This record gives sequence, structure tokens and C-alpha cells, in this order.
Amino acid sequence: MWTLLRAALNLAHNEGHVDSNSAWRRVKPFRGVDRARVRYLSVAEATRLANATDGQFRPMVQAALLTGARYGQLCRLRVRDFNRDSGTVDMSTRKGDGSVRSYAVHLTREGIDFFTRICAGRGGNTLMFSRPDGSAWLKSNQNDFMAKASQRAGIKPAINYHALRHTYASHTVMNGAPLLVLAHNLGQTSTNIVEQHYGHLSPSYKASVIRDKAPVFGFKKDQKVTAPH
Repeated sequence: MWTLLRAALNLAHNEGHVDSNSAWRRVKPFRGVDRARVRYLSVAEATRLANATDGQFRPMVQAALLTGARYGQLCRLRVRDFNRDSGTVDMSTRKGDGSVRSYAVHLTREGIDFFTRICAGRGGNTLMFSRPDGSAWLKSNQNDFMAKASQRAGIKPAINYHALRHTYASHTVMNGAPLLVLAHNLGQTSTNIVEQHYGHLSPSYKASVIRDKAPVFGFKKDQKVTAPH
């Protein structure tokens, strides 16, 4: 937020709307504010949450966990966006300049089976996920469902919908997926966002990777150990 505000102030100064930029130049960087704060669920917690979600909204939770997609993206999906042959779902994301960029999310076998069931026997232009009356899910509809599901599943504090994206990404990384592959599957053009926001790893995972991948020198045990000079 400070970066955006400072950019606006600098622009105002450069265009002559402000006489001096000394006031905000004295502000020191805030320690640690750019550190990503990501909360994700364990696989067991995610399964428990999905099972505890109201039946009409449960497919939306399962879809997020299987794709890492955002709520708005899933709300816009049509049945035609799923390609069983390639095992992909076509997603779209709106950029800051108003343009729309499309990309394909590659699915696991579980994901292919899930979307096959969701789309079976339905017209291609039909909303893939909809409310019981067939209308689209709207902005913020997810909040109440997530709060109640978290309570039923014993997840405290309650998890929000975007954390399902974090859950998908974090476990994909911990299962060994290259960051660039994951970035493309999340609709990112580089690994920067993945590294900053979705690359958080559990301590036990990092320990196991180091033990498995760090070099082994095979030093012989020496009964006489001397202190280095």
C-alpha cells in the first residue's frame, strides 16, 4: 500500500501539483511488510473442510482445491471449458488494464474425474457451477459457506476461499513441482508471484529435501579430532 501511495505522490510532485517531496522521502521502509503471509490447509484439513461444506457449494470448494483457481474464475466457467481429452480446464483472468488472458489448467487424474462428473450430460454453454436455481454464484456468496464449513470442520480461525488457492499451490510445490510449471498452471507468466506467495514450505518438507539432495562427502570417522587453527 505504501509503494502505491508513494508512486502517486511522486507522480503528483513530478507533474508540479506538489511543491516538495521531502515529507514522504523521510519515511523509512517498514520492516517485514513485504513478507508473504500465507495460510494453507493440510490435506486432511482440506478434505475435512470440503466434506463439511454445504452440499450446494461443495463443488466450488473441491474445484478450487483441484485447480488453484480463484473464486471469480470458477464462477464464470462453462461446461465447454473442460476438455477431457487433454485433461484441462480453460480459465480466464482479468488484468489490471481491463484485458482478459486465457490459460489452461492441467488436472490430476482426480481432477479429470471430478470435472467429468460435473459436466456429464450438460450443454456446453451451461454454467459449470451454479446455485440451486441455476443462476451464477455472485461476489461474496462464498463467505458465509466458508465460515460455516470451517466451524463444522473445526478449523480455527475460519479459512477464507482464497486460502484454497494457497493450499493447492503449497502442496503442489511440496510434492516437487517446478515453480515455473506451477506458475503457468496458476495463470502467472513468471515464478515471481509463486515464490513470494505460494512457495511456502513446511519445515519438515524442507528438512527432508535437504537430507535427500544436499551433497554427501563420505568422510571417514577419525578417532582423533583436533580443533581447527
